[in-house]
Amino acid sequence: MCGIVGYVGYVGNEAPQGIIIEGLKKLEYRGYDSAGIAVVNDGKIKLRKHVGEIVNLEKLIGNENLGGHVGIGHTRWATHGAPSDVNSHPHMSNDNRIALVHNGTVENYVEIREQLEKEGFTFKSDTDSEVAAVLFGKYYNELGDLKATMDKVTQEMTGTFALAAIAEDQPEKFVAYRKNAPLIVGKGNGCNFVASDFSALLKYTKDVYLLETGDTVVLTPDNVTIYDESGKEIKRETMHISWDESVAEKGKYEHFMLKEIFDQPKAIEETLDRNLSDGGRVSLYDMTLTKEDFAKFNKICIVACGTAYHAGLVGRNIFEKFVKMPVEVDVASEFRYRDPFVDEKTLFIAISQSGETADTLEALREAKRKGARVLSIVNVVGSTVARESDDVFYTWAGPEISVASTKAYTTQLLSLYLLALYLGDLRGTISEEYYREVVSELSEIPEKLEKVLTLRGDIEKLAKKLYDRDQVFFIGRGMDASVAYEGSLKLKEISYINSFAIAAGELKHGTIALMEPTTIVVALATQSKLFDKMVSNIQEVKARNAHVISIAKEGNTAIEEHSNETFYIPECMDEVSPLLSVIPLQIYAYYVAKEKGCEIDRPRNLAKSVTVE
Repeated sequence: MCGIVGYVGYVGNEAPQGIIIEGLKKLEYRGYDSAGIAVVNDGKIKLRKHVGEIVNLEKLIGNENLGGHVGIGHTRWATHGAPSDVNSHPHMSNDNRIALVHNGTVENYVEIREQLEKEGFTFKSDTDSEVAAVLFGKYYNELGDLKATMDKVTQEMTGTFALAAIAEDQPEKFVAYRKNAPLIVGKGNGCNFVASDFSALLKYTKDVYLLETGDTVVLTPDNVTIYDESGKEIKRETMHISWDESVAEKGKYEHFMLKEIFDQPKAIEETLDRNLSDGGRVSLYDMTLTKEDFAKFNKICIVACGTAYHAGLVGRNIFEKFVKMPVEVDVASEFRYRDPFVDEKTLFIAISQSGETADTLEALREAKRKGARVLSIVNVVGSTVARESDDVFYTWAGPEISVASTKAYTTQLLSLYLLALYLGDLRGTISEEYYREVVSELSEIPEKLEKVLTLRGDIEKLAKKLYDRDQVFFIGRGMDASVAYEGSLKLKEISYINSFAIAAGELKHGTIALMEPTTIVVALATQSKLFDKMVSNIQEVKARNAHVISIAKEGNTAIEEHSNETFYIPECMDEVSPLLSVIPLQIYAYYVAKEKGCEIDRPRNLAKSVTVE
């Protein structure tokens, strides 16, 4: 949600506007409804902002050269106030000496605003962010120092936020602050940056400082000065980002989502290579969890949101089978509010693509307060979830730009398989023969994924025929039911179709009343022991004239008699089939959305990184 880019310095002959706008484009995947930029030049702040896409901002600027050597930019995802020019960032102080951008929420903004209005200050927007800008301007006039002003402002505000501010009398300096919202610092040569994500900086630098909550940073072209929560200047080591800028480009693909669907064999292979030894053992080199530690646990709790939650549902089956321990799976946004039974005997697993998901972070912190051991599965090195966990399992999906998650989901699944194998081996609950069989099956997944991806053409033809249906149900049993939830989410996210998922055995308990000739039912039938029962469920909906699309393993051709279309995944162990069966569902969602003319990579109302509760 929202994106911040700040820049100070000298990169060739480039003015800040080009660098900042380029960075904002790299953050479009986070979701936004307006964009803006402010730079200092000739003792004045030049502000340009516009509702809608970044291209609208570029048209507004046109051939104008805003000049200067310091600036801040922002892409806004509306929380307080509708999308509009006036609610867009950056926001200005009343005297126009300060421009400020803000991610997150200021929880006590109403009280601050009312006090400022009593003092004679005025407001143009409906946002909590302008309150921060006006407050900053008030104190800057009193203190005349960016760092001291940021300290004063952040002491008065409560909530979760990242801030960056420039002043008209500071042509080569700006200040930024992080409190539980993503913000990193990029170290350049004669220039320095802040951004909400690595991808905004890769063109200019791969050396970054990871800010901690409570950190304030002052940047000039040649210096980065970081202060901790107590105000003490501290030294942090830079981290080098290994991602190449090209991984955040679409290449030959029309959309990032399609590219990322086709990235999955490589992403799975990379995650395997980093976590399997030459002898075929799961080797989690960074894991500090010992056999003695694990002996203390009596249950596992998996917590996540959205797609990551659906990965957790599959993970529950795998952990219970490999580790032989009770597993709970919770939606992170609900976890804290039911006083969960979590203590020092709980292994708490948090799953988050970005590592900045606010609800997952708060659930993690609640689990830690209750004494649980926290292990996280994240895709972004150095993210907040990773840093606040006792152990981290990094997926190696690379940057995922499309809002609808694909390769992050499958690498999360693989991570859960590898963790379950590791812990089952540690606990002695999985036989050596079965262990090696599962590892062998996982090693074949990249090649089998390539085969599944050849279904693309046939699925596209089907989408062209059925894209205008307005009701789709996904059904399955066992782990297929968990995959059905993810397939349904993908379709509704990017095509806006009213899509539902249900365990197939529950059809008779209400849902079958909705079946009619225009209804599409996507039926997953990849679990061998449940195949006959799934065929019975398919017959039930087919008898009500629903249009049935089935996903089965090669060889199970009996399902064709009861389906309008059938797509086959390669033969595999039932346990690993979710890594393959989800791919046709991703492709189907993509092509339905394309036929409907939807904005695939940035669906309406959605954000990639949900950093507010």
